[in-house]
Amino acid sequence: MRTAIVIGATGLVGEQLVKLLLKDTRFDKVKIFVRRSAAINDPKLEEHIIDFDDQDMWKKLVTGDVLYSALGTTLRVAGSKEAQYKIDYTYQYQFARIAAANNIKEYVLISAAGSSPDSKIFYSKMKGELERDIKKLPFEVIHIIRPGMLAGQREKVRTGEQLGIGVMNIISRIPGLGRLKPIQGKEVACAMINATFRQVEGIHTYTMGEVFKLAGISNGK
Repeated sequence: MRTAIVIGATGLVGEQLVKLLLKDTRFDKVKIFVRRSAAINDPKLEEHIIDFDDQDMWKKLVTGDVLYSALGTTLRVAGSKEAQYKIDYTYQYQFARIAAANNIKEYVLISAAGSSPDSKIFYSKMKGELERDIKKLPFEVIHIIRPGMLAGQREKVRTGEQLGIGVMNIISRIPGLGRLKPIQGKEVACAMINATFRQVEGIHTYTMGEVFKLAGISNGK
């Protein structure tokens, strides 16, 4: 029996992840750290509404077996690159650092395809910097999930994203490009949980096609 910790529990992937974890009998407790309530009533759930900037408020509560990091936002929602960086990099890294210091053994991160600290693209560079620095933390196991474009039901419709999903769905039909098919948030959540039970140590990074396989979907279809 394990205790799972989730940040980003109200997002596209995080919401699905929490639902799956609550149903998973291998976990007896699911702790979520959120800025607003997830409005979930379940005896396995332990919800902490926190201010990520006030670490003294919550750092002692970060205890368990595995940390799932699904926190993130868009530039449009954040309002500036600085604000997005604070959520996508700073909050995630600081939470992971505290988790490692509290002897949590395993960490699972949703990153993004094309992430690189040397990228000229702001988003890819930010994700790459987070991956690079997370790898330096003393977790026994680190899983880095790099999905392609995410699909699924969001609270707010993102017109540009919907158009992009349509284009990628068409491109992915070309032989050999199935890995480019947009992946559902629930499928990414499945991949995150499946990674936890691979019984491996060290650092593992999963590319687009591998994420489909990890989720139990063959050939990206």
